[in-house]
Amino acid sequence: MEKMLVVLASTVGSSVGWWLGARLGLMTAFVLSIVGLGVGVWAGRQFAHRWMP
Repeated sequence: MEKMLVVLASTVGSSVGWWLGARLGLMTAFVLSIVGLGVGVWAGRQFAHRWMP
């Protein structure tokens, strides 16, 4: 279940990063997508550890 939450959160984080960065250019979208991916992985793991038994 933890892996599924991490995948879901990283996908959402990456998509949000791309969406925000696309307004400024392709490279900015790529970099913010990677940052969003990292934040999503962190958030997914934190959520899983705090709320899942």
